[in-house]
Amino acid sequence: MRAVDLPTGSSSVTVGLDPLTPDQIVAVARHGAGVALSRDAENAMETTRKVVEALADDVEPHYGVSTGFGALATRHIPVALRAQLQRSLVRSHAAGSGPEVEREVVRALMLLRLSTLATGRTGVRAEAGRTYAAMLTAGITPIVREYGSLGCSGDLAPLAHCALAAMGEGEVRDAAGTLVPAADALAAAGISPLVLAEKEGLALINGTDGMLGMLVLACADLRLLLRTADVAAAMSVEALLGTDAAFAADLQAMRPHPGQADSAANLYALLADSAIMASHRNPSCTRVQDAYSLRCAPQVHGAVRDTLAHAETVAGRELAAAVDNPVVTLDGRVESNGNFHGAPIAYVLDFLAIGVADLASISERRTDRFLDVARNHGLPAFLADDPGVDSGHMIAQYTQAGIVSELKRLAAPASVDSIPSSAMQEDHVSMGWSAARKLRRAVDGLTRVVAIELLTAARAIDLRAPLTPAPATAAVRDGLRAHVAGPGPDRHLAPEIEAAVGYVASGEALAAAESVTGALR
Repeated sequence: MRAVDLPTGSSSVTVGLDPLTPDQIVAVARHGAGVALSRDAENAMETTRKVVEALADDVEPHYGVSTGFGALATRHIPVALRAQLQRSLVRSHAAGSGPEVEREVVRALMLLRLSTLATGRTGVRAEAGRTYAAMLTAGITPIVREYGSLGCSGDLAPLAHCALAAMGEGEVRDAAGTLVPAADALAAAGISPLVLAEKEGLALINGTDGMLGMLVLACADLRLLLRTADVAAAMSVEALLGTDAAFAADLQAMRPHPGQADSAANLYALLADSAIMASHRNPSCTRVQDAYSLRCAPQVHGAVRDTLAHAETVAGRELAAAVDNPVVTLDGRVESNGNFHGAPIAYVLDFLAIGVADLASISERRTDRFLDVARNHGLPAFLADDPGVDSGHMIAQYTQAGIVSELKRLAAPASVDSIPSSAMQEDHVSMGWSAARKLRRAVDGLTRVVAIELLTAARAIDLRAPLTPAPATAAVRDGLRAHVAGPGPDRHLAPEIEAAVGYVASGEALAAAESVTGALR
């Protein structure tokens, strides 16, 4: 799911010694907020920079300062070549290939790298941090390519492309989105190209910032989508003449998963005062219980909520981390470490992709029930105006099913697919960048699946007239009708699906429901 970027510099986020919040990351990455570096952060950076500078002439080897990198770490680099070492590192590691990565992802990874620099644990000068802050504020976005990161030693190639742009090399997109040489964009913004000193090239590329940035953005999207999925499910339960009895709080409490309880409470609130549901609460209704896709909605939606909560916990820990190798410790030591390994992030990215696939799967099953006269309790076949002449939503379900099938493939974990590199020095990697890339595609697919369920359920609710829906679901249906007309003969369906996708992705559908229920959980 992609939000439209707002004008750059529309607000400002200060990067200091405290961890960034997800809201701050979204503001900078997605909405173009500017960035400033705090004085405390600059002081911390300059203090530890002195430690690195004291090592510059040391006869003892120090990784990244006086040695080569990776499998070349045994090569001692003479003092006269150490600045060249950093430039060569960035140039050689800016080796990405494939399509451009989205602007919001590049901005997120630059902001998160800056956040680590601001801790003072990397030993770079404050000047490097100020350069990144200035680029973000000016809306200068380095060209980063799809392929190049194995998720260990950080997101090396993506971060190297950003460092290359800060040096005034390579290509960027300016605030207007125009592709220009990095040197020209920096000059137009009044930013001097960064001249790297000892260790700085390494510090600028050795982080898990790309995969973490994508995790934070996905979590923000899923927070919206999970509540909207409850809205769509409630509309389906209602229009399929289901019951809300299974969503009662005492029944949910018998299995005390917090996400399940929240989803059930949402469904109960959304279905309150439904005349459609009241119409079949009588002895003539012989159904004992609803199908799983209706009755078990809280269990599935809730499990995804709990998975998301775990992912957000991991993201919070990562936002408080200082990822680099080597690092300058609080007592002034310069130590090698393995904190650049992306496993913690990669696992939850994969875990979320599993939840996304299953949430989409149960949504598609509810949609399918509307179209089958054997299961839709009196609605026309495929919700068509004149079945046979019209096909109604028959192929909308095909579109949903095609997306769900792809989401199942995207749920295959990337994090189990380590591949050795760097002459076997880096012999186990996380593939976290790949996990993040496929999760972004999965979140977009889920948005479309939920939108098609909502579109279909709204049509079915209209076809139950003169019975009226619950006030909350009516508000959602009415909001959709501002974009998509109600039931009738077949029309060009693709634009209506896209309108429903926009209605969901923008948060408008959720806002319509919450205008009646208050904030959903």
